[in-house]
Amino acid sequence: MIAIPDAPQASVSGSTAWLKRAGTAALDFLFPPTCVACQRYGDWLCDDCAGQIERLRPPLCARCGWPGQQVPPPAGRASGCCPAALNSLDGLRAWAFHSGPLRTAIHQLKYGDLRALAGPLADLMAKGWATLAPEDSDFDALVPVPLHRARQRQRGYNQAALLARELGARLQRPVIEHSLARIRDTAPQVSLKAEARRQNVQDAFRCRDSHIRGQRVLLVDDVCTTGATLEAAATALRAGGAVSVWAYTLARARGQNSPVL
Repeated sequence: MIAIPDAPQASVSGSTAWLKRAGTAALDFLFPPTCVACQRYGDWLCDDCAGQIERLRPPLCARCGWPGQQVPPPAGRASGCCPAALNSLDGLRAWAFHSGPLRTAIHQLKYGDLRALAGPLADLMAKGWATLAPEDSDFDALVPVPLHRARQRQRGYNQAALLARELGARLQRPVIEHSLARIRDTAPQVSLKAEARRQNVQDAFRCRDSHIRGQRVLLVDDVCTTGATLEAAATALRAGGAVSVWAYTLARARGQNSPVL
């Protein structure tokens, strides 16, 4: 179990958070945020556009989180909406479908250097977790899916880490960022089909210290398409000693009925 910071550290952290909020408020006054979807002033994602997002709500498959399924599959078997078994992952959840205003917001967070979106998007994930969280399951720490160091150096940041930090603060859980590493600079998944995606990320991750050992992990990423990246990362977390691994993403693709892991 990761230790909770003691009182003096919490005080310093609170002061830092207050200064950060004050600085953000000043910047918002000088440079008002505009909705990434409709360009309306006031918020990075306005209420009208947020209302158009296709949320994922229960009932959900107990394993893969696909809507409309409620009965857990027999032990060791996938449900009808999971054409391949979840091996290292105990299961996965996503907040919404990867479409409409949410797709635009994720693109801006990921490729447009609009890091300020991480907070509002993590707010949505945190509020959704109350209904999406698997029953009788808790976690000790969040772990973002890492980028390879060359990719992160090129982009300047890891969007999954930004989301995990903001989500961890809202769910009051620590974030372990540097234990899980991406050891191969894999080809971008976006252009690959399901089986090629799985092969592309196979053995691409590794735990490089013992901070994961004994932890119940919530693996965080921006989008789940086939689930191959999440499964490969979960395999490395299991090898590093994690006792359970659930995945939670901001969005998931809806082109297929479930991840093909």
